[in-house]
Amino acid sequence: MNQGLDSKALLERVIGICERAGEAILEVYNSSEELAVESKADDSPVTAADLAAHRVLAPALAELIEGVPVLSEEQEMPPFEERSRWQRYWIVDPLDGTKEFIRRTGEFTVNVALVENGEPVLGVVYVPVLNITYAGCRDLNGSGEPVAFKRHGGTETPIRVRTLAPRLESSEPVEVVASRSHGAGAVDQLVERIESTLGAVECKNMGSSLKLCLVAEGAADLYPRLAPTCEWDTAAAQAVVEAAGGTVVDEQFELLRYNRKDSLLNPYFYVIGDTSYDWRELLTK
Repeated sequence: MNQGLDSKALLERVIGICERAGEAILEVYNSSEELAVESKADDSPVTAADLAAHRVLAPALAELIEGVPVLSEEQEMPPFEERSRWQRYWIVDPLDGTKEFIRRTGEFTVNVALVENGEPVLGVVYVPVLNITYAGCRDLNGSGEPVAFKRHGGTETPIRVRTLAPRLESSEPVEVVASRSHGAGAVDQLVERIESTLGAVECKNMGSSLKLCLVAEGAADLYPRLAPTCEWDTAAAQAVVEAAGGTVVDEQFELLRYNRKDSLLNPYFYVIGDTSYDWRELLTK
């Protein structure tokens, strides 16, 4: 790759690769053959679509920037001794939301992020069934502002997190997005605490990294993740959230960071839209 590519040009290249991976996923999704589901060592499901997307993504990303490795969920994990030397790498979930894929809800995504010194600086979340792309990146060349947008077909719209104050002033509900499958009890308790302070709360349930994207586009205020995830589940959408003005923090309100330890499990975390509101006081009571 030409090392002089600017941030937006690099982002467009990644979007194109994700779209090709999405096509490979849809070939399996729309097939009349019965879907074969296998279990990995951690008991998580894997299908032919996960592997087909990986086969598109891994080699294409490896060619984008010379010397930048690719870390994909669907490959053998390099030991931390090796990974700890990576200052820059791609992290990939070829099919995020495999359970939603199996259930045929359409709520699954292709996730690709570029991580630099532990921080996701560019991310693409592609929704194959809907042909929707969420994308965001920092200004990697020091010439402008972060870029964050949603693209549906040929229509591209800039996205931005929303402020909370107008909703509270007009007594509109705080909108919290949550997983369909994980951590419901803890989230219910948190929602009760938010209601006691801010009033009505409306909950939206959704699969995959789309939950972070709802916050990024100003369609939700908060996504508490109080159940396990891995780094490839979150990096791409975190880049989008941060480019759109939001933040992703752990339970100590430290920024969520990557490739800092042997395990690729994330801590529990919060995806916050309006960073001017004192969420720390409310969420850490």
